[in-house]
Parts: sequence; structure tokens; C-alpha cells
Amino acid sequence: MIALLLALGSSLAYGCADFLGGLGARKAHVLRTVLIAAPASLAVELLIWPFLGADFSASAVGWGAASGAASAAAFVLLYRTLALGPMNVLSPVTALVSAALPVAVGLLQGEHLGTAGVLGLVLALSAVVLVSAGPGIGAARPSRTALLLAFGAGTAIALQLVCLDRAPSGSGVAPLIVGRAVSSAVTLAAALLLRRRLGEERPAYGISATAGVLDSVANLLFLLAVRDGDLTVVAVITALYPAGTVLLARSVLGERIHRSQLLGLGVAAVAVSLLALA
Repeated sequence: MIALLLALGSSLAYGCADFLGGLGARKAHVLRTVLIAAPASLAVELLIWPFLGADFSASAVGWGAASGAASAAAFVLLYRTLALGPMNVLSPVTALVSAALPVAVGLLQGEHLGTAGVLGLVLALSAVVLVSAGPGIGAARPSRTALLLAFGAGTAIALQLVCLDRAPSGSGVAPLIVGRAVSSAVTLAAALLLRRRLGEERPAYGISATAGVLDSVANLLFLLAVRDGDLTVVAVITALYPAGTVLLARSVLGERIHRSQLLGLGVAAVAVSLLALA
């Protein structure tokens, strides 16, 4: 139950971070937004270091660095995917892949679920697609390139989660610190290479920094969740992060929640209840 609650918290934090990151990216180039968010996120992880500890063993550093590289790749692939569109088709593809691959890894590692758990898992994966999908899904066909990028983005997100799961349980926040340092370095390198394309717009400093803080909180909650529970369950609950984005868009921007998304929220609630019983 604790792992489930932590995973729900991680999902909510990821959804809020994505929402704020999206708002920030409207005001300036997305790399400018991330260049503010990444140091803020790293600062949070450094602040919690004295409380949760950090053991920088070879394994913790290795898996942390791998998660950071996967995170940077996910960022590039995801935004390129959504730029090609259509978003209402590609977003659920990415979310579903990011959930399905860690589930497969968890099952291959020998994790087992009862009947309620299996049913909850299927419903949660369905909820990921429904919550992510906008109106008129299927009305527009994505190109083969866009679909490949969507699968690539989902795979990169999944690899980040799997790498965090594989980090030693006694390593504290070391994997998060190393991962954030690596992803920040990759982002900075990309910004330097593309500096002529970044434009002159100033980023929304407060929004971008808050997005980074929330992303760090989400990573921490996910790490704590997989240390207490099964990757199979934690990953699929975390992948419900679009629900937080949808609800914030409704509350802050007045965006309409479409029927399929509302159904997805209901299915997600049932799925979480079943997984709690597993």
C-alpha cells in the first residue's frame, strides 16, 4: 500500500511538472526552460542528500548515469514526437510504451500478481491510453517517422524508470543526483550546439524552476516506491501522469476534459483499487 501511494504521488508530480514545463515552453524555447528546470531539480536532490543519504558506489553511479542519459534522450524524442503530431495519437502511444516495458521487465524478474492485480494492471494500461488521448483520436494518421519517434520516446522513459529500479536499494539519492547531473550536462551541450536557434525570448523562471522541483519530487517518490514495491505495479501507476496534466489544464486553463479522458480517470480509479488489493 505504501508503494502504491508513493507511485500515485510520483504520477501526480510528473503530471504537474509536465503541465508547468509546457507552460514555460510556450514563452521561450524548450531548451531555455529546461536549462532553468534542471538546476532547480538538482538543487532539490542535493538538499535532501543529508536526510536520505547517498552511497556513490560503482553500481549506483552506473545506473544513475544510465537513467540520466535515458532521461535526456526521452526529452529530445518526446518533444520531437509531439512537434510532428498528431499529439492525441502519439501521446498515448508514448505513455503506453513507457508503462508496458517496465511491466514486462518486472514480470521477467519474477514478480507475480494475483487475479485482482492482473485485472488492475490491464485496466491501468487502458486508463493510460484513455487519459492521454484527446478528442478525435484516430481522425489523423501519424507518419511512420512520428510513430517510431513515439516508440523511441516511450522506450527512453521506460529505460529511465528501469535504471532507477536497478540502482542499489541502499544507495539513497545517489542515483538521482548522478542522473540529474548527466541529463543536465547533455541538455547544456545540446543548448550550446543549438544556441543560434534558441531565440531571444526569456524563459519563465518561476514556472520553469517549479517544474524542475516537481520533476525531482516525482523521481524521488518513484525511487522510494520501487524500493518498497514491485516495478510491475509502480511503473504502470506512475504512467498515469497525464491525469494530473489533464486536471490542471482544466483548472488553470479552462480546457475541456473530453469524454474519453473522463472515462480514463474512472478506469484509473478502479485499477488503483484493484492493485491495492493485489
